[in-house]
Amino acid sequence: MNDFQPYSYTDSVTADRPWLASLVGVQDTNTITLDLSKFVAGTHYTVSANPMLQGRNVMRSGIPLGKVTASGLYAPYAGPTSEIQTVTVTGTPTGGTYTLTFSGQTTAGIPYNATAAQVKTALEALSNINAGDVLVSGGPHPGTAIVVAFAGQYLGDDQAQMTASAAGLTGGTTPAVTVTTTTAGGGAAPADGTDILAGFLVSEISFNPGSTKAAGALLWHGEIFAEQCPVPFDPTDVGATAPGVNIHYR
Repeated sequence: MNDFQPYSYTDSVTADRPWLASLVGVQDTNTITLDLSKFVAGTHYTVSANPMLQGRNVMRSGIPLGKVTASGLYAPYAGPTSEIQTVTVTGTPTGGTYTLTFSGQTTAGIPYNATAAQVKTALEALSNINAGDVLVSGGPHPGTAIVVAFAGQYLGDDQAQMTASAAGLTGGTTPAVTVTTTTAGGGAAPADGTDILAGFLVSEISFNPGSTKAAGALLWHGEIFAEQCPVPFDPTDVGATAPGVNIHYR
């Protein structure tokens, strides 16, 4: 079953849309068709267990969108890439600590067997990293690398690579810590049209698993709270907007 169908939408309230800043609700919308293959479960939509929806997926409202040039369908806006760096401990240390330095600030000692949560805590204790500025996964050390993704004030920006000191590590065979840049931040987005911001998905929509398209409404003129969007979105990183887009940010 395909969910493609004409879609019209009118609204005068902001209920369940915390990203919508306008006091009079939605202002101007266009009917659009989404390319569902471009959206990611858990990030853009949830797989509903609600029996009333009979297993239908629910796309979140407020998702920034771009228009795929080749197909004319809409997909998630692909703005500048956020920086991702990987921290690897080698030499099988059995004790001690290491440190990371970011933009001139050095962490307190991080345990040789640190978890992702411990690395996140150490980085967020720096004066130039606020809570939410880094998303940390992987680990624990020393057997598994830890991945640091920059978000918050550093979302979509290129960052100088962190440096590490293994001077406090003990045991093992010549223990060391290396940092590599897995993905450089601020790089050009895919040149398929989605690098241009077209607007935002007005309301939640439900669709059947396996469907390739679904209709929705695009907010292309209005005012939003960028920090309330359901996916990370930094308006200062928007490189281009489609003609006629008039989105305001607070």
